[in-house]
Amino acid sequence: MPACCNWNDVFQYETNKVTRIQSMNYGTIKWVCHMIVFSYVSFALMSDKLYQRKEPVISSVHTKVKGIAEVKEIVENGVKSARSIFDTADYTFPLQGNSFFVMTNFLKTEGQEQGLCPEYPTRRTLCSSDRGCRKGWMDPQSKGVQTGRCAAYKGNQKTCEVSAWCPIEAAQEAPRPALLNSAENFTVLIKNNIDFPGHNYTTRNILPGLNITCTFHKTHNPLCPIFRLGDLFRETGDNFSDVAIQGGIMGIEIYWDCNLDRWFHHCRPKYSFRRLDDKSTNESLYPGYNFRYAKYYRENNVEKRTLIKVFGIRFDILVFGTGGKFDIIQLVVYVGSTLSYFGLATVFIDFLINTYSSNCCRSHVYPCCKCCEPCAANEYYYRKKCESVMESKPTLKYVSFVDESNIWMVDQQLLGKSLQDVKGQEVPRPLMDFTGLSRLPPSLHDPQAVPEEPDEMQLLTAEASPRPTNSPDWCQCGSCLPSQLPQSRRPMEELCCRRKPGACITTSEPFRRLVLSRRVLQFLLLYQEPLLELDAESANSRLRHCAYRCYTTWRFGSQDLADFAILPSCCRWRIRREFPRSKGQYSGFKSPY
Repeated sequence: MPACCNWNDVFQYETNKVTRIQSMNYGTIKWVCHMIVFSYVSFALMSDKLYQRKEPVISSVHTKVKGIAEVKEIVENGVKSARSIFDTADYTFPLQGNSFFVMTNFLKTEGQEQGLCPEYPTRRTLCSSDRGCRKGWMDPQSKGVQTGRCAAYKGNQKTCEVSAWCPIEAAQEAPRPALLNSAENFTVLIKNNIDFPGHNYTTRNILPGLNITCTFHKTHNPLCPIFRLGDLFRETGDNFSDVAIQGGIMGIEIYWDCNLDRWFHHCRPKYSFRRLDDKSTNESLYPGYNFRYAKYYRENNVEKRTLIKVFGIRFDILVFGTGGKFDIIQLVVYVGSTLSYFGLATVFIDFLINTYSSNCCRSHVYPCCKCCEPCAANEYYYRKKCESVMESKPTLKYVSFVDESNIWMVDQQLLGKSLQDVKGQEVPRPLMDFTGLSRLPPSLHDPQAVPEEPDEMQLLTAEASPRPTNSPDWCQCGSCLPSQLPQSRRPMEELCCRRKPGACITTSEPFRRLVLSRRVLQFLLLYQEPLLELDAESANSRLRHCAYRCYTTWRFGSQDLADFAILPSCCRWRIRREFPRSKGQYSGFKSPY
């Protein structure tokens, strides 16, 4: 984009030029790509409701567990105690957050009171004398503070005496089967209120007219908020009785995907379940889920307690989801972002054109190999679509020899001798564009035949003309003259029209008709400037420079190359003799940049 030089440059519009290729194959590819993109965009728009403004759910959860369990406790020596009835107040415990806990198993240590007693025997508490115990020592894993004495625990076993709640809790395995194994039939009612403040919408999972005797079933009753605990584990592929022994953690997921549009309103919960603790209890260091609590009481004016180690299942309720409502801004943003996907067809077709335009095709020698035949059309499209532009480096110059097919690019900075002997980089010769010739008048296309002149255009012969005595050493055609420039600039003009000895290009019929024809040059000047007045003083100067341009365009084809082209000495002096300057002094080559 050009820099803004004035206010007129600000109020302008620029657009890209489009090359339209009339091809059945590429047209089919384009429409197939467009249909695929359109189908995907439409499917994503409708299935994911991308035309809506989404908002995360805000929720609150309240639970109620119901059920009665009969527990037969076993005391020492295998004697069964009386049956106990556990209700909701006995086996549920309040937890923070969206969680609740149900006790399924337990161990009791009854009649504990503050006093001195031996520790439960373990590898770190066994002792043989008082020297094995440290007074005042408090081990984080100990049940009390050591007194420094080694006391008899049972039989010949001795452990360190501690000041603690006595008797000390014994390290026992959880009862098998679980004491509250019947908790499998307990039910829990989950009340879930949700809110989407951005959409001003509130609802709950308990629908009007709910049958309070229902039980959740994934297929038959998926909206019932009353869940049987055993069914939750069955949904995850676990056995409630096995988990109840040492406890575990179960996740209840409530997903809300709410469509709040009036024409497609839908907002119902979807329940799913996930086991959150480590299932491999046999390999875990601390398997299951348990904690301890105590019931305190006084007996004979002595404070006592019953220590209970509880095993159970913690249920975590996870509520997530979104609520969406139609929003014109979201729709416009989505449509605008997907418009770029339609450009994939252009990228893919351009890739095919660039890939299958082989090097031999680009050299315009199609018979060179059979692979060029199928890519000839791609090469044609490539030439119409792509334009090669060389780097606009002022030190780069281009030269052309009549006896070579390529153009040579040389760097002026590396030039230490005449251009005639410098080896540069080969540049393919661009194709000539003859479309402008149709604008010329018939008289310029087919001039009147000159008497005693052959009708056919004569080819340039390879025979060199007699070499003049003042011809420079680097001249191969015998028509070049020494440069009149200073020594530092002379190498730029030491260039012949040929690489090897032969006839000079200035003797050819094309040179005479295309470069030296005063009639053609005048027509070109007037074609560019219809009101141009060619006075006697400026006529030769304009015609001479127009002849320079005609030669470079003829021999180099591309306008980009012609701007940096160096004319051979023979051609330059032949043009100067045809259109001389009054004072006879010439400035030589000047870069347009």
